Amino acid sequence: MNEVFCCVMRGLIRKKGRSLLTIIGIAIGVTAVIIISNISQCGAMAVSSELDSLGVGGLSVSLDNTNADSDAVLSDNELNIIKTSSYVEKAMPLIFQTATVNSRGENTQALLWGIDQNAKEVISLKLMYGRFINKGDIATNARVCLVDESFAKENFGYSNIVGRKITALCSGNYENFEVIGVIKTGSGLLQNMMGNYIPTFMYLSYTTMQELYAMSDFHRIAVKISDGAEPDIVGEKLVKALSTETGFQNSYIVESMAKQKEGLSQLMNIVTMILSAVGGVSLFVASLSIMNVMLVSVGEKKREIGIKKAIGACRGDILKEFLIEAFILTMSGSILGVILGIVISFIGAFMLGISIIIRYDIIAFTVIFALFTGIVFGIYPANKASKLKPVDALRGE
Repeated sequence: MNEVFCCVMRGLIRKKGRSLLTIIGIAIGVTAVIIISNISQCGAMAVSSELDSLGVGGLSVSLDNTNADSDAVLSDNELNIIKTSSYVEKAMPLIFQTATVNSRGENTQALLWGIDQNAKEVISLKLMYGRFINKGDIATNARVCLVDESFAKENFGYSNIVGRKITALCSGNYENFEVIGVIKTGSGLLQNMMGNYIPTFMYLSYTTMQELYAMSDFHRIAVKISDGAEPDIVGEKLVKALSTETGFQNSYIVESMAKQKEGLSQLMNIVTMILSAVGGVSLFVASLSIMNVMLVSVGEKKREIGIKKAIGACRGDILKEFLIEAFILTMSGSILGVILGIVISFIGAFMLGISIIIRYDIIAFTVIFALFTGIVFGIYPANKASKLKPVDALRGE
């Protein structure tokens, strides 16, 4: 066995240029699959994190626009009904409007969120510095706001902007707001990569927004359910309680945001598989080069094969030699591809400022697939070489 291995290695070194190109072809295929899978995983994590920051861990109560009674609204009455449920830990009104925000002479499109003092618990807002909106701000309709991290960095650098003034165009009127805190929204990846498409988030007291936009109702009510409670069951009970107390039937929708997140995660997994399959095509094509290289090798080694058979080498010895050559080429390319894939993934994650989780299951599958295709495509040339008759091989036929 050692003699066969040494013989194969001498042959690969002798044709090192061709061997290196074959190894690089396999490595590129493996690298492509690993990078694509890691990019997809990062995308799934980023979307999940962003959704978590918007409160997808609980329930969202809204009006069914297709069936709702014309008099049905989400107001303090509905909010109090929800809060009295034994399955509800916290509930918070949500109002959202788009507005143009001006800071230091620069206009930015912003999505205004009207929230209350429970926002940090209900929609998982993470405060970087400053303070949250409190009961006093809500009671006085205070002109205070929280802004997201990307807005703070873009307009004020890394300085503490608490106490700074921001102007927003709300319902046709310019209003001045004092910044009281900076929020880190999710992973920030979507904001960083799609800043021109995703607006800045700005958080106000919901009573302030009601005053600015002359409204008394809410767009939604965000609900944090008690630990251990089943979202679907709680949702049904809330709809029943709201319908009974208000008299409006078929007017309310309670959505389990966790379920929507789960569905989105499944969709992202499907996208990952599809993209990995596309990368696998390049790996498949690279494996074909092994067959090509080994067919050429059979032609070059005909006399050598003839001599080996003439002195007693059996068909299995020749077959083994070519299969080992295919295995070495594929394994070398796979190892190089795994190293490149992981290194490039970490470099990309570092440049984007995000964390990355290496999918070792996909790496293992990719390497196994590469070895399988490499050996399969090596069988035909190996079989062809092993069937050569000594006389024909020595003649070069």
